[in-house]
Amino acid sequence: MSTANSSDDLQQLRQGGEPALAQLFATSHARLQRILRFRIDPRIRGRVDSADVLQEAWLTAARRLSDYLQSPTVSPFIWLRQLVLQTLVDLHRHEFRQRRDAGRELHLAGAAPVGDTSLSMAEVLLAGLTSPSGQLVREEELQQLQSALNELPEVDREVLALRHFEQLSNLQTAEVLQLTVTAASNRYVRAAARLAEILQRAGLNRDQR
Repeated sequence: MSTANSSDDLQQLRQGGEPALAQLFATSHARLQRILRFRIDPRIRGRVDSADVLQEAWLTAARRLSDYLQSPTVSPFIWLRQLVLQTLVDLHRHEFRQRRDAGRELHLAGAAPVGDTSLSMAEVLLAGLTSPSGQLVREEELQQLQSALNELPEVDREVLALRHFEQLSNLQTAEVLQLTVTAASNRYVRAAARLAEILQRAGLNRDQR
């Protein structure tokens, strides 16, 4: 999303209030749902209804709209993304507290703590391979790829997650990670090259769907 589009969204929110927010949420729904599905911890994925998470995030956005508009620090879509992820964080904490397992959490500037990014990335990458493997082989590949991804610096994994899997623009990625646009772009190029090396070394650099 361009700076102009973000400014337009902000102006529409200021002029239209909650109805404008409802429109923005509706047009962003598919993107927010994709982000949510990627970020849900695999250990609780079967117990989480993404529609419920998005509904709770919408209610939070409606309650906090006036506060956001008084002093917006991020663009409207990134604000909605933050609310969706914070709702997911609260759900993770509730689930893992019940299991006496605080879970794997990620802490990055501008990013809410969520499930293990390397595991989520590994699952998506393996799901995109054309040749299905047996269950045991698949589990071995998953562990191998996750371990390899963990060799990347945390911020580089997050850049890849934001660009490749959440499909954010470079500008939005910079906004989330509080980097300059140039720094975000450079990190992405380096991280993408490193990811290609990891896939090659792991023997997983096969044709993707």
